[in-house]
Amino acid sequence: MAELDADLESTHGLSLGEYAVLVELSEAPDQRLRMTDLAGRLHLSPSGLTRRFDRLGRQGLVTREACPTDRRAVYAGLTPAGLQRLEDAAPDHVAGVRRLLIDRLEDAQLEQLTGALEMLRATCDEPAG
Repeated sequence: MAELDADLESTHGLSLGEYAVLVELSEAPDQRLRMTDLAGRLHLSPSGLTRRFDRLGRQGLVTREACPTDRRAVYAGLTPAGLQRLEDAAPDHVAGVRRLLIDRLEDAQLEQLTGALEMLRATCDEPAG
């Protein structure tokens, strides 16, 4: 993870955590989410998200938008510059994941990993126990 983070930072000026913010927003309807929902998707505290979000905001990659129907809610939005940065970084990030993980596994190991991850995804919303 540290190597993926360093690669993104040196090549695209993004930490892995900031990249994840951009990915979540890019996949959301209208490329925006409530800040609380975004924090939940990223498994971050509100303050943890704020630190990442503020840095992205200073770079013009994301915006904060007030909710017109709920004064307590704030939306996180992806700017065109943020989408472009994500699109520029994605091929390098995928290549890094391939180089550091996928290419190191034999076919049988990759099949086992795939099976385990599919099982986890299918049961992730079920209570543990």
